Amino acid sequence: MLTLTDVLEALTGQRVHLADLVISEAVVDSRQVIPGALFVALPGERTDGHHFVGEAFQNGAVLALVQREMPPHFVTLDLSAGDLSPETTLPDALRMGHPLCLRVKDTLAALQQIARFWRSRHQVRVVGVTGSVGKSTTKELIAEVLSQRYRTLKNIGNLNNEIGLPLTLTRLGAGYQRVVLEMGFYVPGEIAHLCEIARPQVGVVTLVGTVHAERAGSQESIARGKAELVQALPPAPEGTAILNFDDPWVRAMADQTRARVLFYGLDPAADLWADQIESLGLEGIHFRMHYQGESLHVRVPLIGFHSVQTVLRATAVGLVEGLSWGEIIRGLTMSQTQLRLVAVRTASGALILDDTYNASPESTLSSLNLLREIPGRHIAVLGDMLELGPYEREGHEKVGVLAAEVADELDDQHQGGQPPDRTHEVLDVVRAMVLDAHRVGGDEDHQGHGQRGVDVGGGAGHARDQAGPVHHQDVEEQGGDEREEGLALVAHHVEHEVLEAAQDHLEEILAAAGDHLDAADGQPPDDDQEEHDQP
Repeated sequence: MLTLTDVLEALTGQRVHLADLVISEAVVDSRQVIPGALFVALPGERTDGHHFVGEAFQNGAVLALVQREMPPHFVTLDLSAGDLSPETTLPDALRMGHPLCLRVKDTLAALQQIARFWRSRHQVRVVGVTGSVGKSTTKELIAEVLSQRYRTLKNIGNLNNEIGLPLTLTRLGAGYQRVVLEMGFYVPGEIAHLCEIARPQVGVVTLVGTVHAERAGSQESIARGKAELVQALPPAPEGTAILNFDDPWVRAMADQTRARVLFYGLDPAADLWADQIESLGLEGIHFRMHYQGESLHVRVPLIGFHSVQTVLRATAVGLVEGLSWGEIIRGLTMSQTQLRLVAVRTASGALILDDTYNASPESTLSSLNLLREIPGRHIAVLGDMLELGPYEREGHEKVGVLAAEVADELDDQHQGGQPPDRTHEVLDVVRAMVLDAHRVGGDEDHQGHGQRGVDVGGGAGHARDQAGPVHHQDVEEQGGDEREEGLALVAHHVEHEVLEAAQDHLEEILAAAGDHLDAADGQPPDDDQEEHDQP
């Protein structure tokens, strides 16, 4: 485990022999401190970590990195000059069990310096994962596969930036053999910097989308940023770039690396490819994989056609790292990978597909395609897709076209206040597309009854008000007279409380649907229901 001696050597370049202090992990949130932790006090726009040093010590931290002068009651060792005398001894207060502050010039730079040093002390294989969509699920599944043979460390959650990645590396210990690190891209040079700290030997790129185009400027700029991962890999045979053959932006990265290239995808021209894909709904997917003349059928518990690509990435890493097919399949099929998209079944049988963590055109299209696979009446609750820059209108229109094909109802949820002007305009186009889809399709029932979206965030009464009468044509009929009262909803990038309201209000909508199904066709709602229509 990381020790005070290691930290001092990382920050000063000098190895001093002190009565050592073992560090359990590094944290930047005083509420997450565990006994033995190193607390890193980061200055921020809204708050300053230096205000919470005392709280961190009370919670069990033994060491704190600070860049401000601390009050006299804190035992402080000043390293802001970047050096340390070999004669330095621990303050007597520390020997008595008091925690210690290490004052440095820049706490974030110091954290990264410690992580870089600690990574260099471990002979482990590191897998870096980047891309516009699917990074977290890919990282989780790769770690699951590798753990079938190796003790594997991974980012917790999406700690994938200049803070989270170094925090992850401080958890390295002698027992780890593989590390899987998700790497986020926000500005040019960021992934290159993360690679300089982590030194990955394997790089996986999912795809290049349009999310963050507002910051990056263009999809081409995003591709350049993602390519920093494969550019940082060591030459073959030590380094391997695992690239998406189906994405031309990612495929072109093969010319930007000295590492071996392994392509995956749905195209038979890829090294590892898949066909005969069958969705099993919420039970997962079944397909056939091909690699170097071998073919095998796989069934995995990930949902949606897009999950095939995730499986191929994890399989490719397993093959590169020497796992047998048996180990790989075991990792895939026994995976407890937590998907960003979560399926929730309500008491009345409605199904909510919760994909509210983040939104991009690519991830929203995947969710809508999954919604299409599930039988029943479909409602899409879509929020703004931000940071798309020049691709904002195009991205929303692509989603609108598919939503028009898939959803029986569409509800848009803006993030607080008025949406950006262009987004507001585009969402108007999206709503119009859904209505046009019903009219063009000759759906007399939907056209005649003027089906409307459900504002799931406005309270139970408002939800019923917005839903309006639920006619028998709103419920899909299957097998002659047998009625299938299935209702599926996909929620994308809406506030958490809106999703909770959606789950509650869907119950009421289904109950209202049941009342109308029992009533004669064309009958108005009862008096109590009509009261909700009053202003």
